[in-house]
Amino acid sequence: MKSVVTRPTRVVPLAFLAAMAIGTILLMLPIARAGPGGAPFLTALFTATSAVCVTGLIVVDTPSYWTGFGEAVILLLFQIGGFGIMAAATLLGLLAGRGFRLRDRLVTDVERSRLDRADAASVLRMVLGVTLLVEGALALWLALRLHLGHGEPLGTALWNGVFHSVSAFNNAGFSTYSDSLIGLQTDWLFLVPIMVAIIVSGLGFPVLRDLWANRREPARWTLHTKITLMGTVILLLGGFVWITASEWGNPATFGPMAWGDKLLNGMFHSVVTRTAGFNAIDVSAIRSETVLANYVLMFIGGGSAGTAGGIKITTFFLLGIVVWSEIRGQRDAVIFGRRVGSHVERQALTVILLALTLIGVATAILLGTTTHGLDTVLFEVISAFATVGLSMGITASLPPSGELVLIVLMFVGRVGTITVATGLALGQVRNHIRYPQEQPIVG
Repeated sequence: MKSVVTRPTRVVPLAFLAAMAIGTILLMLPIARAGPGGAPFLTALFTATSAVCVTGLIVVDTPSYWTGFGEAVILLLFQIGGFGIMAAATLLGLLAGRGFRLRDRLVTDVERSRLDRADAASVLRMVLGVTLLVEGALALWLALRLHLGHGEPLGTALWNGVFHSVSAFNNAGFSTYSDSLIGLQTDWLFLVPIMVAIIVSGLGFPVLRDLWANRREPARWTLHTKITLMGTVILLLGGFVWITASEWGNPATFGPMAWGDKLLNGMFHSVVTRTAGFNAIDVSAIRSETVLANYVLMFIGGGSAGTAGGIKITTFFLLGIVVWSEIRGQRDAVIFGRRVGSHVERQALTVILLALTLIGVATAILLGTTTHGLDTVLFEVISAFATVGLSMGITASLPPSGELVLIVLMFVGRVGTITVATGLALGQVRNHIRYPQEQPIVG
């Protein structure tokens, strides 16, 4: 039997579980909680899972419930979950694996966009370099802004700057402020840098590597990069227009703001809805049409092999390209002068169907065990699965069974539906027989 070292599809879930277990133990220590005694097991487990899976959903108020030690543990957990484990697991598979079996190649192709083993060292340097550069620069900027612009003591401003910088780059959504970023909703100099970090990390490391390597020759960008960039622009602008138009006159959100601040918050919410999880407005007060926009943006998420969650941009747009080609009667799905392979089409369809099935089952369970309505429950379920972290305010009121459902959703959503499915598979039988073909009626 092969060692787990040669099975990246097993390493990723096991690494996440190990990080969650260690984080839970650390958060249960009395030193981690501001109140008497340590945190209850389920509270610590939920928080550790949310941090490792870079989700941001919370059942207790972060600044008042946890001590500085507890906040530091949470920061470390979402730093590890955001890039460390995924990058390490991918590189481990590249360096140690020789001739992955089909199920291993399936996951690796989806999550790393077919990076070759020879690229392992450059990938690692790029991951570390981009992370340190963006987080360091953003932390310094946010700290100075909080100190000079909002009067926070220098030490407090430095900690809050570092915490929000790491949280933003890793799409974690955790905040050291009880109202997240609502108190800073009109501060362009704070929200815009946060958005930039979220967008950069949400593109995914394969895209960042391709953009840097071919920075002077855009024509050489890979199909993965082109689709991710195109999809990112479409989702950001589409979400901005949809959300801003819906909330423009809402007295509980954008209504009292100046028009410039409305535009700022419309773009900010469009950005964070795609897995970042910060909120600068009261999410529980948004209108129904905005809730629908949130469903779509959260479900799709960001780029592959980055810190974003969701089913990923390439998954959604590849399937859209396939559908469009089928409608036009074309034999092949073609985009940017490249034909999409049939195996990639099946991967995209598999990811989406598994995601929809899991979301449907989880929603049914929560509807049966709570008194909350469909809109709020579905919002919470998609947010957990897509590791977004936005909430309409029901997370803390869920029963223990509901918290466990969200824990499973966050874990599966971060690890990836295909990674879990292939990692749990006992083996694959190579079928050398092709049966006669028949055409069932579709539609």
